[in-house]
Amino acid sequence: MPQLTALDAQFLHFETATNIANIAGLAVLDGDLNRADLQALLERRLPYVPALRRKLATVPLGLDHPYWMQEDDLDLDYHVREIGLPPPGDDRQLADQISRLHSRRLDRGRPLWEIYLIHGLSDGRMGLYTKIHHAAVDGIGGADVLAALLDTSPEPAPAPADAPERDSPPPGPAGMLARGLARLATNPAYAVRFAARAIPHLDEIPVVSSIPGANLVSGLARRLAGSGRAPDLPPLPAPRTPFSGPLSGHRRFAFVSLPLEEIKQVRKAFGVTVNDVVMAVCAGALRRWLAAHGGVPRQPLVAGVPFSLRAAGVEGPGNQVAIMTAPLAVHVADPVSRLHHVRHAMHRIKDRFSLAPARWLREFSESMPAALMGLASRSAFGLVGQAAPPINVIVSNVPGPQFPLYVCGARLLTHYPVSVITDVSGGVNITAFSYDGSLDIGVVTDREMVPDAWELAGDLRAALDELRNAEGNLPH
Repeated sequence: MPQLTALDAQFLHFETATNIANIAGLAVLDGDLNRADLQALLERRLPYVPALRRKLATVPLGLDHPYWMQEDDLDLDYHVREIGLPPPGDDRQLADQISRLHSRRLDRGRPLWEIYLIHGLSDGRMGLYTKIHHAAVDGIGGADVLAALLDTSPEPAPAPADAPERDSPPPGPAGMLARGLARLATNPAYAVRFAARAIPHLDEIPVVSSIPGANLVSGLARRLAGSGRAPDLPPLPAPRTPFSGPLSGHRRFAFVSLPLEEIKQVRKAFGVTVNDVVMAVCAGALRRWLAAHGGVPRQPLVAGVPFSLRAAGVEGPGNQVAIMTAPLAVHVADPVSRLHHVRHAMHRIKDRFSLAPARWLREFSESMPAALMGLASRSAFGLVGQAAPPINVIVSNVPGPQFPLYVCGARLLTHYPVSVITDVSGGVNITAFSYDGSLDIGVVTDREMVPDAWELAGDLRAALDELRNAEGNLPH
């Protein structure tokens, strides 16, 4: 039975009443979906989705990271729920309901996921909200969980012929304690190795990179190690914004779909990538919002951009995710100049990380004693969030399938990500998912910082229009 990695455990430990580590998605379906049919589908496919049939087994005295333990008596009546919206069942009512559901922590005594069927949407639609804890999956793993419910035709595919492997049970309390003590004994040596490996990458690590001399020290260490000259990273002091600082326990959610063809038209017209356009649209939207709420800073925002280490060839259990920080040019008034500023910054960062993917988050987690990680994580989040948050906003762009998908015969119309905000990463998360010709964007905000997430969602549409209008040859 697998044990949680140190990074998986971090997502458990930093969670408080206000920092909540749920990652989720809102699917909007064409047609009515029956709860009994959905449960029957899950019953057939759950054996092939390990993340949905595991719960936590904690180590005595917290001496080591928890283990995963297979739940043999999964209560689908608990995990699969249904609710209804009052008339008229519009998008704002749906988003309000998702805001409430996303603010609730998952029960750690059960497998860490819930699914909600949402009835009563207008125009014969149905909502399907799927929530899972970040300790159980990263972005790629979350996509695999969603894929377990989806089919490429209205007729559900049969279950695989091969029987799934059963998880082996975790060690007993004595075995857990023995392993925990052994890990504790090796932690000092691991911490020393981490410090030595981290020196060439000090300029990649938020907070640390802002320390005077960090760029000089990391560059010198790379040259002494013979790794050659890597592209310099821009200095990224995060300006204070209305969405910086400690969060409340309440969320706001809104969503918008942008035609992928329009994104591609802008990409072609200006010779950039789709991701450059998405980042520039987010920069333009945030500039509009900031101009209406206290003023635009004179320097770029700092965006945290998550990416999967699996794409860089890093395999292994649990979360394989890293985060790079990128300047988001909200201070640039001209939309075309803003787009090229974003393009230049993203290419510098990608060139740097193509040489050695940023693994500091995972390695730093492994260097900490498990028994101290919970207290250290919560204390660090609190201090950094109040003093100098290194990131203003999280922006993520996830490519998805460009063909229709179905759940129990109901066609998937759109799929909006519903992601995480924290004291350290800022009170706004903008995550985009491309699906079947559309860029579906979910906006999560802190209710006290950005009370109307729909305003920011509307600014995303306006920012794309601004880019399209900047090129006279683009069709409208």
